This record gives sequence, structure tokens and C-alpha cells, in this order.
Amino acid sequence: MMFKKKRRWHCLSGQEPTELDKKVMYWENKGKEVPTRDLIRTPEEIEGIKRSGIVNTGVLDEVAKQIHAGMNTLEIDKICYDYCVDHGATPACLNYEGYPKSVCTSINEVVCHGIPKEEDVLQEGDIVNVDFTTILDGYFADASRMFIIGKTTPEKEQLVRVAKECLEIGAEAAKPYSFVGDIGHAIQKHAEKYHYGVVRDLCGHGVGLKFHEEPEVLHFGHRGTGMLLVPGMVFTIEPMINMGTWQVFIDEDDEYGWEVITGDEKPSAQWEHTFLMTEHGVEILTH
Repeated sequence: MMFKKKRRWHCLSGQEPTELDKKVMYWENKGKEVPTRDLIRTPEEIEGIKRSGIVNTGVLDEVAKQIHAGMNTLEIDKICYDYCVDHGATPACLNYEGYPKSVCTSINEVVCHGIPKEEDVLQEGDIVNVDFTTILDGYFADASRMFIIGKTTPEKEQLVRVAKECLEIGAEAAKPYSFVGDIGHAIQKHAEKYHYGVVRDLCGHGVGLKFHEEPEVLHFGHRGTGMLLVPGMVFTIEPMINMGTWQVFIDEDDEYGWEVITGDEKPSAQWEHTFLMTEHGVEILTH
């Protein structure tokens, strides 16, 4: 009996293969991982994700206006929830797989998924990631930003800057008909110039019709690996860059089992955008 791998890409029934079809099938025939057609967003879906992205960006803009030393992260949660709901959207994080709040607020050594709490008060010199995902009319958009509270150390300033550069360099590497691994390779190469660790246990992801979809967007790796990036795909790039080791652990004191901490408890920084792949490169949908 012959065993044959099932094809992921299928042309539309009754239609001649398009140039896009031919390019995708070329790479699939070479043994590369390609998307399924349902990961290619229609113009209507793209417009819906863009509208959701406008609200998502507005949430983080509102946080930027109000964040300050002395406030607790529960106040940030309220800012995000109120803005989101006031603009007709829903916070995707709230009650997602037991997550208890509307936003993730990750301070210093917390890599991601920090849960807002009254006792977590922002101090001068802290760095904090605020990560928010919006659902508007069934469409998802996702982004996070780093905030420096007052004046911090040169070491933390550099970490925040380099993490943002990693996002930008990863986005530059994301070309139509390139591969997810090209993104990770570019990010890892830049971060390791500074002897920083790139978190490997968490990654970016497809987004738009669901919170998390294919592909997994790793922030380390090798060129030419991972899924083929095809115009119409929507995904996040969200490198988590640690000042020390790339390794992480879950905080045992977190009753919900969400908060991820750097393995050596040195600071971490992360920036995230949602991107649409086009014929000319990526378009930023949230920031």
C-alpha cells in the first residue's frame, strides 16, 4: 500500500489555478508547509479585522495617556475594559480558558500573561507590557506595548528598545512567499547581538476569525522553515526578549496558572502587532 501525504492547499472547484495557487502549490510540491485556503482572508474579513484593530489600538492609546507610577494594574484593566466596551467591542482575554481579567499586565520579570491585581502597584523605573485583544463583530485584533514608568535604568531602556527593534526586524523579514522561520531567524540574530534570550515556549500566531489560529510564529529559528507566508494571511509577531536566559517558568503563587516569569528573574520586554500579509509585504493592523 502506498502512503501519500494529504495536500493542504486546494484550488477552488471549477476554476483555473490562479498565480497565487501556482506559487503555493510549487512550494507544497517541494515539501514545504503551506497554509490551508481558509487562512487566506477575504476582503470582507480583512475589513472586519481592520475595524477591530482600530479599537484595539485605541485601547492602548488610552492606556498610554493614563499610565503612571502609583496606579495599580487593576486600574489599567478598567481603562481597557471601559474603552473596549464603549466602542462596541469585547475583551477577548476575559474568561478565556479561565483567565480572569480583560488585559495582561506584565511587569519587569513577568514575561507575559500578568494578571491585573490591586496589589501590583507601578513603581518608578518599572517596565510593563500591556497586551490587549479585541473582538468586534466577531473579528479579533491583538497588540501589546511596553511602557517605561518614569525614569528607569539604561539596561532596561536598552531591553525595551531592542525588543521593539526585534518586532520591526521580524516584520521586515516577513515577505510574501517567504517563511515563518525567516521572521524568527531575523529576530534571534538581532536579540543575540545583545546577549539577550528569545523566549521559545511562547510564540506569535494567526489571528482574525479566532483568538489563536495557524500559523505558529516562532521568534527564533532558521530561514526557509515553518509555514509559507501567503498574501491574505493575518498573524501576530510578538517577540518576548529576556535580559538573561530564554527559559521561563509559571509562577506557583499564581492561583490561575497564567503568569510566565523569566528563568533567572531578570527583566523581559515584548512588543506585538497584528499584520496582514500583502503582495508587497506586511501591513500593520494594530500597534
